This record gives sequence, C-alpha cells and structure tokens, in this order.
Amino acid sequence: MSEELLNEEAGEEKLGFFNRLKAGLTKTRNNIVHGIDAVFGGFSSIDEDFYEELEEILIMGDIGVKATEDILDKLLEQVRENHIKEPMDCKQFLIQNIKEQMQVGETAYEFESKQSVVLVIGVNGVGKTTTVGKLAGKLKAQGRKVLLAAADTFRAAAGEQLSEWANRAGVDVIGGSEGSDPASVVYDAVSAAKARGVDVLLCDTAGRLHNKKNLMEELKKINRIIDKEFPNAHRENLVVLDATTGQNALQQAKEFGEVADLTGIILTKMDGTAKGGIAIAIQSQLQIPVKYIGVGETIEDLQKFDADQFVDALFDVTGGDVTS
Repeated sequence: MSEELLNEEAGEEKLGFFNRLKAGLTKTRNNIVHGIDAVFGGFSSIDEDFYEELEEILIMGDIGVKATEDILDKLLEQVRENHIKEPMDCKQFLIQNIKEQMQVGETAYEFESKQSVVLVIGVNGVGKTTTVGKLAGKLKAQGRKVLLAAADTFRAAAGEQLSEWANRAGVDVIGGSEGSDPASVVYDAVSAAKARGVDVLLCDTAGRLHNKKNLMEELKKINRIIDKEFPNAHRENLVVLDATTGQNALQQAKEFGEVADLTGIILTKMDGTAKGGIAIAIQSQLQIPVKYIGVGETIEDLQKFDADQFVDALFDVTGGDVTS
C-alpha cells in the first residue's frame, strides 16, 4: 500500500476517533465546559469573583487543585500583560493553558521503535488485560514483532482473556498456570523474546493495591529478572486507570507510583463519564504523561493521547487538526 494511502487511512482513523472522543466527552463537557461558558457569558468584567467562579468549576470538574491553580495563575498573568478587560477575550487563553498542562513530550513513545519491555499495571476491573491486547494489535499493525506475557496469574481467566486478544492481534503469548509465580512467567517471556528477536514484550501484571507489600515485592522481583536477563531493553511501566472513578484514579496512580517507577498512564472508559477532567489532574499533579486514551471496545478506540485533540474535543472545537 502506498504511503499516501496509509497516511489517508491514518487521517481517517484519527478523524473517526476525534468524533468518538467528542461524543464520549459529552458528560464531561456538560460538567465543565457549560459551567465555564456560563461564567464567561455571565460576567461583564474580569474581577476576583470571575476567577473564583472559574476556579470552582474547574475543581468540581475533577481537573484538580494544582492544575486549576496553574491554569488560572497563567490566565491572570496573560490578562494583565494583554490588558484584557472583557471575559470573552481571554477564553482562548484559558483553553490554551489547559492544553499546555497536558502536553506529552516528544520522547513519550520511544518504546515503539526500540527493543522494549513494557509492564502494564493497574487494579482489576480497569480494562488492563484488554488494553494490553489492544496495544499489541496497534504495535503489530505498525510492523513490530510483539510478544505478550500473561503475568497476571492471580485473576481467574486473565490468561484466557489475554490469549483471545493475542489471537485477535496475531501475536504469541507466554503464560503460566493460575496461581503460578508471575516472575517466572516474565523470565520465560524474556527468554522467548530474546530467542525470537521480539521488538516489544508486553507484560500483563497483577495489580492488588490492597496488598501493597506483596505487589511491591513481586514488581521488584520482576524488575530484577528483566534487569539481569534483558539489560539493554528500553523499559516502560504503564498504569491503566478507569476514568469513571475520577479522583480515585488519581489516588491509584499515586499508590502505584510508590511501588513502580511509572513512565505513563493509560486512561480507559473515557466515553460516558462526567469525570474526564481527571486526565488533566493526573498529569499536572503527578508529572506522569497520559500516553493513551480509550473511548470504547475496539482496537481503534485506544489511541495515543493528543492534548490539542483532547481539549478541542472537550470544548467541541470543530476543525481540530486531526490528520497530523
């Protein structure tokens, strides 16, 4: 297939995702943007009350205290510098400030092009195993040789579920019997990855935050094995969070950050939640980039996170650049 056709298809997929994202963020939009619009339309001048109202709406919309403070401090500065008097004249600055809070950075997806080991962690029920399967499909479509490790040996049927996704994606999976040592599964998977010349090894791990000490020991053991057996591999620790849980997702990210060196966040179930603002709060508060975002069940419904696209979809901005 020609490069032109591939780019056209990628553009169409991104446009389709933008529209699904826009639809999926309807409840969040009602929760945040309608309130923001009411403030901009309801005030004739920019005063302390104007900023207080904006602050309340952003915090109530799960954007979080730190991100809200940063966004509004910058807005205050911009209003002064540009001698803005009318509230509507500073709305675009507010939107731009929200985008800047969420920029991912150029090196966020290095693992896709390097020989990598990616640990995917998260509590049960957030869509972790499904996300591993979708990521495998996306990487395979990019021409990468992918191997899955079913290292969540504690949840009944996690291995079966991962095998189904592996079949769908057309990749191999290394697993162990239920209740077996996750570290030994990772050891076998690392050995297989090296022997088969695999580009990306994706490991589905168990996430039991209620028993943090065991989880910490397990992750340490897994990390030791990868360090010893695959020292030159690029490493990623991605935590999967359910956006519908709002501030609870932020708390989970903090707790996982205590047991693993997190390099990125995957936010699932963004469709149909009023708490999509949590994407902004997590990135601002923890300084860990949101790398992927999910708005549905299919492989196409998991996409790389794009701050401009997300905020344009949130504010229902038409004509957002979705083909780049």
